[in-house]
Amino acid sequence: MTVFELTLAILLLLLTPGPTNSLVLVAAAERGWTGAMRLVPAELAGYFLSVLPLSLVGAALLADHAGLQQGVTLAAALWVAYLAVKLWQPLAAVTGGQSVGARTLFVTTALNPKALIFGLVLLPSPDRLVLNLALFAGLVVLVAAIWAAGGAVLRGGGIGQPRALFVLRRLASVWLAAISVMLIARGIGA
Repeated sequence: MTVFELTLAILLLLLTPGPTNSLVLVAAAERGWTGAMRLVPAELAGYFLSVLPLSLVGAALLADHAGLQQGVTLAAALWVAYLAVKLWQPLAAVTGGQSVGARTLFVTTALNPKALIFGLVLLPSPDRLVLNLALFAGLVVLVAAIWAAGGAVLRGGGIGQPRALFVLRRLASVWLAAISVMLIARGIGA
């Protein structure tokens, strides 16, 4: 795969709406673009926690332990279901008036099913793994900035739009619940 093809594949997969992107969008709607971008190191750390070991030894590990991928998928499904419930709650019920923190984004990203594709399919390469990981990190930051920009636009430049934020949080909750159901179905082999 050429660098251009790899860039395109990573970019398209990262841009796809999922749990991490939903949380970045909500974070930006809650605290603005800059506030959401302060969470990007947690997103990067979450991805690298999953992607790096998978890129180095993942294929062999999954081949030796058939149930491991199902277990990770079910764990991700349960975490995403928890996030859906958390986002459904009124913002006032959330400590500090912000539902998305660094820890939440880190765990969500570490359990993100996209990490399996990145770590097992797209990034492994014995001769250019470091380059692939650097490219991946740059694209993660770029995509986070795009999703944060969307959330900042929804925020409207101020905190005075609680109804819009309420609707966004509810939509994100429903989306995450749907992702959770899909992951559960995949995890049990349905």
